[in-house]
Amino acid sequence: MKKKTWFLNFSLFILQIFTSSKALDVTQYGAIGDGVTDDSQAFLNAWEAVCSGTGDGRLVVPAGMTFMLQPLKFQGSCKSTPVLVLILGNLVASSKGNWKGDKDQWILFTNIEGLVVEGNGEIHGQGSSWWEHKGSSRPTALKFKSCNNLRLSGLNHVDSPMAHIHINECNDVTISNLRISAPESSPNTDGIDVSSSSNVIIQDCLIATGDDCIAINSGTSNIRISGIDCGPGHGISIGSLGKDGETARVENVCVQNCNFRGTMNGARIKTWQGGSGYARMITFHGITLDNVENPIIIDQLYNNGDSDKAKDHRSSAVEVSNVVYSNFVGTSKSEYGVDFRCSETVPCTEIFLRDVKIETVSSGSGQVAQGQCVNVRGVSTLAVPGLECLALSTDILSSQGLPEQTCMLAQSVEPRTQPMQDPLWDFESGGKRLRVYNAVLISLIYLFGYIYFR
Repeated sequence: MKKKTWFLNFSLFILQIFTSSKALDVTQYGAIGDGVTDDSQAFLNAWEAVCSGTGDGRLVVPAGMTFMLQPLKFQGSCKSTPVLVLILGNLVASSKGNWKGDKDQWILFTNIEGLVVEGNGEIHGQGSSWWEHKGSSRPTALKFKSCNNLRLSGLNHVDSPMAHIHINECNDVTISNLRISAPESSPNTDGIDVSSSSNVIIQDCLIATGDDCIAINSGTSNIRISGIDCGPGHGISIGSLGKDGETARVENVCVQNCNFRGTMNGARIKTWQGGSGYARMITFHGITLDNVENPIIIDQLYNNGDSDKAKDHRSSAVEVSNVVYSNFVGTSKSEYGVDFRCSETVPCTEIFLRDVKIETVSSGSGQVAQGQCVNVRGVSTLAVPGLECLALSTDILSSQGLPEQTCMLAQSVEPRTQPMQDPLWDFESGGKRLRVYNAVLISLIYLFGYIYFR
């Protein structure tokens, strides 16, 4: 009798460990998922449960369903750390005419430590109903604010009314394997905007939008961007910085091993006259260009895209310094492959070009692109086009103070989160556990019991 009691208790204990799942599914909280019904309150109820510690810190949006959502705010702090939001189905915003609430953003995660948002689902912002209203307020689709140790990966982001993703006041962030798309004509549909954040990795993403693929804004430091396929769009930009007299600070940024295809810009730094602060220690390395309008550009006279109307008589400007462009190859759509337009009062300094070869595509004969520069100081070696404003050198590696070490950020920037997947969780099956594991385990236990007690 004691043997049977012991075996029964042990069996129940094992089954509880290996067959139970505490992950919460939004449909458990009333979400319908027909793409028409407003599922916002169900999502908020599910979030409140997982954030308060119910379950095991996992919230699932199941595959094969489309959830229509009005503006939502997922608020921390949470008892569970990390919190995993697994998006396997589709999220769709309401159209502009049916929009209710905040027009700053559609989905906001704020003040959450160790947040992981992953999956292969789609986040669709219904941006086409907003784009013709350029002068009115338009929401960012997905915003993260004050979320440290953040990981975002795997999702498809489509047609945001404005920027697709905004990272603000977050530290230790990894963004990877995203697909972000909007028509080339869509206004201000940046792929990823980063501001007031540090230790950020963005890697292995496909971004095709109507504005910057990635924009690095004021208050950012220790940023590494790699493996980005950008186009169409406006390239990868530092800025714009210094608008309306802003004091801007951006430093220690590396953009490497990226492709630009048919974009307006490639590697761009843009600042407004009248601002202050700095953009420094920046490296663009290993860049491939295919029919890019402005492959390399610094525009310290940025005037919402119209530098010709900017007045270079302001006493202040955002200082641009310690910038390296190395290992560029490809074609320019315009005659200019390199264009440096800097301030008369605060010129660009320590600008380095190395191993750059840019040709034009306009003539079809591989003609070397031209370069132009104003108020720039630096060094150039093995660079085509060459620039008269930069001193020539045959050994740039001997120059002191190069910021190329920005490409070697410490590994500590990787978020410290638990693995996304445990052995009994099958993300390809729509968020449902594979029941075969349970059946096999139960069969083994019963077989053991039969042999032991017969």
